[in-house]
Amino acid sequence: MKDHEDREIDFGRTVADYEQFRPGFPDSFFEQLLGRGWIAPDQRVLDLGTGTGSLALGFAERGLHAIGLDIAPELLAAASETAASRGLSASFVEGSAEATGLSRHSFDVVSAGQCWWWFDSDGAMAEASRVLVPGGRLMIASFSYLPLPGTAAGRTEDLILEHNPGWPKAGWRGVHPEHVEALDLGGFTGVESFSYVVDIPFTHEAWRGRIRTCNGVGSALKPDQVERFDSSLAQLLADEFPGTLSVAHRVFATSGVAGQLPPA
Repeated sequence: MKDHEDREIDFGRTVADYEQFRPGFPDSFFEQLLGRGWIAPDQRVLDLGTGTGSLALGFAERGLHAIGLDIAPELLAAASETAASRGLSASFVEGSAEATGLSRHSFDVVSAGQCWWWFDSDGAMAEASRVLVPGGRLMIASFSYLPLPGTAAGRTEDLILEHNPGWPKAGWRGVHPEHVEALDLGGFTGVESFSYVVDIPFTHEAWRGRIRTCNGVGSALKPDQVERFDSSLAQLLADEFPGTLSVAHRVFATSGVAGQLPPA
C-alpha cells in the first residue's frame, strides 16, 4: 500500500513502537461488545489486519477462539510472542483481508480494528461474508486519538503536517459512517453502531512512541526524517505540555449480521 506521495507504507518498520507504546482497545470496549451480544465466549473469531494483536488478544482473554491475520510478518511475530507470554490461545497467520485463504463458514465473528480503510472494502466485505457462518457477525471498529485544536494531539498533527505536507488522515475525529454504508451495501442486516470517548494518559516518551506508529510518520517517512520529527515533537511537548498528557480517544464500532450465502 502507498501513501499520498506514492511512498510505500510499511507498518513492520514500527513494530517495536507498536508493541510498546500504541494503546490497544480499552477493557470498556470489550465490555460493550459482551453486553450488546456482539461477542460471546467459545465463539470462533477472525481478526483482520490484526497488527500486534490488540483485538485478537482481547478476545482470547474473554474466552473466544481467536485467529489474527495480517500482511506484516513482523507484527504477527510480536503478537504471537505476546500471546505466549500471557498464556493466551490466540494464533496468528499471514494473509490479506481480501483473500484470507481460510475455510468458508468457519467463523462466528470477523473483526477489523483500526484498519478497514487500508482494505479494498468490497473485497474484504465479500471475504468476511464467505468465512462467516450464516448469522455470524462482522464488526469494524476504530480507536482514534482526537486532534482537537490546542490539545497535545492537535498540536502534534500540526507538526506532522510540517514534516509530511498533505497527509490525508490529519484531522480525523474517529467517526466512520462509511463503515455503516459498507455493511449495508455488503448485505449485512441489523447494522448498528456505538461510540464513546475515553481519556488515555501518556508520558512524553509514550506519546512520541505512539506517534511514531502513525501512518503519517514512522511507516511513511525515511528513518532520518522520523528522527527529525521526533526531536521536534519532544521539544514541542516540553515547551507547551509539561507533565503527563491526557489524550482523548474515540471508540467507534459498527456491526452487522451475515445472511445465508448461495452454495459454492
